Amino acid sequence: MKKIYYEKRGRRYMPVSEYDSELFNSMSKGTHLVMCYPGGHSIRYDINPNHAAMIAAGRVAEFAMCDALRKASEVQPSRTPLTPEQMAAWNHLIEVFGEDARSLSRACAQDIADAGLKALQAEADQLMKHKSVKSAYEQFLLVCELTKKENA
Repeated sequence: MKKIYYEKRGRRYMPVSEYDSELFNSMSKGTHLVMCYPGGHSIRYDINPNHAAMIAAGRVAEFAMCDALRKASEVQPSRTPLTPEQMAAWNHLIEVFGEDARSLSRACAQDIADAGLKALQAEADQLMKHKSVKSAYEQFLLVCELTKKENA
């Protein structure tokens, strides 16, 4: 849908800008990841759909991902002022748990998910360093492309 916006100049309306939803939503050649969810969407442009390595890395990286998610979701206190009773309890916590307990906060869900995805991607990258894995992945992509053309 095209829409032209006008501005009044004197007694006349002059076109000042144009909106084209088809042009706005168009994408360049390549592989793009589009995710739609309630309240919005996100687009990652020109990605390499490394399916085989991601699936394999997901199995291999299970513990690394759990560790990354655990670290990203550690609890830390906010910066709101504490009451004297809370401060006494906090100081006791620091005595029991040590100086690491002095500063606590929690990452948002997006940061936690990103930590898991980064761990998964790191495992996939590590797998792709092996010549045989890379060759198998290239064969997998070839079969995927042939299947697309056959089903089209």
